[in-house]
Amino acid sequence: MEELKKMVYLHGAICESLRLYPPVALQHKAPVKPDILPTGQPINANTKTVLSFYSMGRMESIWGEDCLEFKPGRWISEGGGIKHEQSFKFTAFNAGPKSCLGKELSFIQMKIAAAAIISRFHINLIKGHRVGNSTSFCSNSD
Repeated sequence: MEELKKMVYLHGAICESLRLYPPVALQHKAPVKPDILPTGQPINANTKTVLSFYSMGRMESIWGEDCLEFKPGRWISEGGGIKHEQSFKFTAFNAGPKSCLGKELSFIQMKIAAAAIISRFHINLIKGHRVGNSTSFCSNSD
């Protein structure tokens, strides 16, 4: 476990992958009572809204001018440790009181899987091969 905590760049790469390619791209919500959205817009009870985690991960107003770039360094603090973002900014595990209870366990599993693959296999890019995403409710690769 201590070795996993030292894998700061790997943690950043995982977060950056989840930011740009969230496992669940959209989520439907409806307040049980009248509420106000973060933009100040009032919303009535039972009004269906759609949250686009895919779009939020690419918003310049949230992530800056380099929002479309894959930059694991954005998740590393000036001191070299893991930089944690608020759950309402980094929504891969949902946000607030409904955020995923298994978030930390999933990071452990992703780090172990990535480290096992990297240590056991030699990975090459295939020239001219482009990996794309298909459009669906859940993200996946072509």
